[in-house]
Amino acid sequence: MDISIIICTYNRVDNLKDCFNCLASQEITSNFAWEVLLVDNNSSDHTKQFTLDYAAQADFKLRYSFESQQGLSHARNHGVNDFTGRILIFIDDDIRVSKNWLQSIVNAFNTQQCDAVGGRIHIESPAKLPKWITLDMYGFLGHQDFGNESRSMDGYKEFPFGGNMAIKRAVFEKIGLFDTSMGRKGTGLKKEELFKGEETDFFHRLADVGGRFYYQPEALVLHKILAHQLKPKFFLTLHNNAGQLESRRDASTYRRTILGIPMFIFPQFVRATVKYIELCVTKGPNFSFRQLMTVTYFLGLMEGYYKKNSL
Repeated sequence: MDISIIICTYNRVDNLKDCFNCLASQEITSNFAWEVLLVDNNSSDHTKQFTLDYAAQADFKLRYSFESQQGLSHARNHGVNDFTGRILIFIDDDIRVSKNWLQSIVNAFNTQQCDAVGGRIHIESPAKLPKWITLDMYGFLGHQDFGNESRSMDGYKEFPFGGNMAIKRAVFEKIGLFDTSMGRKGTGLKKEELFKGEETDFFHRLADVGGRFYYQPEALVLHKILAHQLKPKFFLTLHNNAGQLESRRDASTYRRTILGIPMFIFPQFVRATVKYIELCVTKGPNFSFRQLMTVTYFLGLMEGYYKKNSL
């Protein structure tokens, strides 16, 4: 098999019809074999039956597989191990791909010396975005757009997002799978479920060994935003958890600490907090929220170091 498309899902059967229908509408202009694997990450709804019923009448090859270990990284790794495609493409169940999406990814691999390809992700919101969600925050909702020109990415500051990423199988054989200590678990509605970072970790590992990344703007997908993702709590939880994850991954030993927290973090936290207060006074809450996210990140960082070194 040339191309394997992996979709991981948990209790979101209502998303699958639109996702599958877009795949069925792909406009293919070259000769390659492709298949789709739906990885059910321990759903309790009728995901399995819906997928099997759809597969029975689909014009493309669709398979169902079950992963009982909760977590997006576990589900993605299951897909890697269960599929045989030379190129593995990952999308989410709330993604709708454009008609030339698959062909444009194949074109990128055929014409470029690259190990991973990422495309554009545009967000679809159920309502008008609140004013406090500024353009530089769209990425936290899964948005990715580096412009209309295709080009290389460095793998550190720029790399594919998980809702639209394609990776050669040889990469997994070289650097391993996604880190299962990271990544969203369950619905992502609870604080303990909303940890990310597995894609960043994976692509940084690939960049460390000389991996090559390519941005293909023609590979456009639409990402459906849920109502809870438009609330301040979502963004603050995301950043608090990111801070905890960063401290957990830090293998350094620090001589000067308070309650297990490295001393140098405290002045950074104070500066971030002072800046937030200044913005609240001068610009108002809509313009200061982005800085509050930074403050929350430092709180998570300190909480993580405290838990790791003092408990």
